[in-house]
Amino acid sequence: MKKAIQRKYHLFDAEGKILGRLSTEIAQILRGKCKVGFTLNIDGGDFVVVINADKVGVTGNKMEGKIYYRFSGYPGGITATKLKDQIKKDSRKVIQQAVYGMLSKNKIRNRMMTRLLIYKDAEHKHKINVTH
Repeated sequence: MKKAIQRKYHLFDAEGKILGRLSTEIAQILRGKCKVGFTLNIDGGDFVVVINADKVGVTGNKMEGKIYYRFSGYPGGITATKLKDQIKKDSRKVIQQAVYGMLSKNKIRNRMMTRLLIYKDAEHKHKINVTH
């Protein structure tokens, strides 16, 4: 008999937070490592709501130096985007990629990522249980 997993909503305000430190906290909650009954093979994590994604910060010279690459599969089809340009274009994707890289590389990762809800501003429609 399966035991139902109780999932809570955690709120993170990205304003003034550092991208990497924020992403590690989010990844731990999505994975469920903060729960008493944590098991590696069970997806027992909670929902995470991130607000003010436009106001996330980074340390050092990463705004100019960090580059995201995409490859279309065709010769000469590599595209490079700087972090500052990606934040202007869609800041939610920056946080999403950072958290995605910090989760365990297995079949559960895509299910965990569906529980990550990112908003550009402070508006959201979820009932929050825990605020960070």
